[in-house]
Amino acid sequence: MSNNLYTPILAFLLTFWLASCSDVLDKEPLGVLDANNYFKTAEDAVQGVNATYKPLLMNNANNNFYWVFGTLASEEALAGGDGSRPGIIEVDIMKHTAATQEINDFWKLNYAGIVQANTVITKTPQVNADADFKNRIIGEALFLRSYYHFILVQVFGDVPLIVEIQAPDEVRVARTPKAEVLARVAADCELAASFLPVSYTGADVGRATKGAALALAAKAYLYLQDYNSVLSRIADVKALGIYALQQDYRNNFYDSTQNNSESVWEIQHENLELGVGNFLNQWWLSKKVQDGYGFCEVSMDFVNAFEPNDPRLKFTVARHNEPYFGVTYKASFSSTGASPRKYLQNSSEVTQKSDGSINYTAIRFADVLLWEAEALAELGRTAEALVPLETVRARARAQAADPANTLPAITTTDKTELINIIRHERLVELGFEMHRFFDLVRWGIASDVINGFVAGKNEVFPIPQTELDLNPNLSQNPGY
Repeated sequence: MSNNLYTPILAFLLTFWLASCSDVLDKEPLGVLDANNYFKTAEDAVQGVNATYKPLLMNNANNNFYWVFGTLASEEALAGGDGSRPGIIEVDIMKHTAATQEINDFWKLNYAGIVQANTVITKTPQVNADADFKNRIIGEALFLRSYYHFILVQVFGDVPLIVEIQAPDEVRVARTPKAEVLARVAADCELAASFLPVSYTGADVGRATKGAALALAAKAYLYLQDYNSVLSRIADVKALGIYALQQDYRNNFYDSTQNNSESVWEIQHENLELGVGNFLNQWWLSKKVQDGYGFCEVSMDFVNAFEPNDPRLKFTVARHNEPYFGVTYKASFSSTGASPRKYLQNSSEVTQKSDGSINYTAIRFADVLLWEAEALAELGRTAEALVPLETVRARARAQAADPANTLPAITTTDKTELINIIRHERLVELGFEMHRFFDLVRWGIASDVINGFVAGKNEVFPIPQTELDLNPNLSQNPGY
């Protein structure tokens, strides 16, 4: 099912957090205030690391708008809804500013996670427990700190690298170049992988694993364009022997088939009416359906990107007269006549729309295979790159109505042509999974694809004005 990890720790997460994430870098950190008194037992360490997972949740309490940056900012989607979130519209049309609320919320949320992770890493060695247990807890916190830094780099570029418990006067630091942050992410993930188990059982399913850490290291190397290191870490992931594509692509987006063999790093959600459900179930649902907000609509550019009869189009997008979570979709349900399907579920599966139980799989094995194909192609090893690319396409082909005439195998070994094909495959395989904008930016082609995108400015988002006011050592990104 969707959630094993968060269920036993919900009460803790609802009561134990860092001052509601408010101006977190300007607050006295938890480690200074009371961590010395708190971190005594193994249970204390578990509760401490459990709290470190909280900023991952895409819920109303967190205001986690990672999807706005990863999906809505790209050509995949358009902003819909009733206009009650002007910041979403600003990002969609590339008119966001340092005062855009969603940008401010994202910065605070992820630094709250980093502060908590640093507390766990620093204080866990003092607890009364065996070394293997303490290393696992530290490994989880190292991975989570790395993940929060990584997505901050994706959104803001250079960001403060915070790897210690710091007093308020110490935390007013300058931004660290993104290459240094990514290098630290890769190194910390490699260390975390040495501490973490391959898998968990029971209530611990959903915690950071060895495979997740190795995969995030590979992704950091991909952003650094260190393709040989990408391949080394992917080889390590594959050597674990537990990852494989699901036969049915849709299993990655059903409540009953989550945490499956394709899941490498999956952020857990649950419908418990306790603030740990996935709010995309409401935010992405067409506003023409009861309780839907319709803030994210599918662009025709995305619909038209699919090859003929690719089944992933219907798995990803709802269009006229198709079944749609208990109703029949109509073209009038969005301004484009199309809406996303991923992370949505029927009303009968949840007790309230904003509390969805579909997880967000931040790293799928299909994603890893496409990193492998990309790295091999970039290194000129084009014949080898065809193998992971075909693995991804073959799964989709097998689910087509006419497999023999759908998604033909790619045979070109021309480097430039193959790289473009792999980039296209990422679009259709991973659509609406919050990767597209960041892919376009790292490939250097965002200005060719996204309307209103200004090269030299819109590759990153502005540092929030509130943070600039608090920290005189921060600098703004160019153009803002």
